[in-house]
Amino acid sequence: MSGAAMTGGGAAGRLAGKTALVVGAAGVGNMGQVIARRFAAEGARVAVAGRNKEVLQALADELGGVALDCDFTRRDSIEAMVQGAADALGGLDIAVNATGWGLLKPFLETTDEELDRMYALQLRGPFQFVQALIPVMERRGGGSIIQISSATATIMFHDHAAYMATKAGTDHMIRTVANEFGHLGIRANSISPGVTETPMTAEAQAVPGLMEAFKKGYPLGRYGTSADIAAGCVFLASDECFMTGENLQVNGGLTLRGNPGKADIEASVAAAMAAGTGQ
Repeated sequence: MSGAAMTGGGAAGRLAGKTALVVGAAGVGNMGQVIARRFAAEGARVAVAGRNKEVLQALADELGGVALDCDFTRRDSIEAMVQGAADALGGLDIAVNATGWGLLKPFLETTDEELDRMYALQLRGPFQFVQALIPVMERRGGGSIIQISSATATIMFHDHAAYMATKAGTDHMIRTVANEFGHLGIRANSISPGVTETPMTAEAQAVPGLMEAFKKGYPLGRYGTSADIAAGCVFLASDECFMTGENLQVNGGLTLRGNPGKADIEASVAAAMAAGTGQ
């Protein structure tokens, strides 16, 4: 476990005086990092966690926060991370789980090993994370737990069954937590992005026509950014929020229309390729 001196968390902002833990912030420029930066900009003191020490420490130094190592597939590591963040910050008001693994694999070809990894990272890990958070937040007099879910917990996308199933599972877990621990002042909500501009989707964005196929599913005319998700997190984390057990659909209306099918994607890519080559 590594840490940096706490110097961040300005006086101004919607999260002034609050403490926050963001898990899944070890990828340069990823969603977790954007959320952590927005929290700090809103006045929170922030701990960031994940598995890349160097990247985490650089972010913590930038924010005047603390960096924590965590293997999100192990209960002991999760519990040590939560306690480490609470000790470093003097308690926890806000916790965000932004971890994930975007496995794309046909249903009948998904292996036991892939299922085990997906379950450990995207269902068991979040469950154990919240179990560790409840007593910490109870001692604080309440708090806000935010799970980054996915629009695909509700709508379909081909070759994504294991991912979709675990995201749907965490949505129901969050509803359970909201129902059972609301009397402690603990709120629990999910946020469901659609396709989002992140380092994880950089390869897809480079394929001609691919993102255009997805864009048609968005009534607002564009897919999302990590900044969109971070804005939703700020609302859910703030004292303005009187919501619990809900899934905030921050996806530009994607759930109204849905993702493209395989044939739609193939046609869009083929048309773009043909236009690019003049054929």
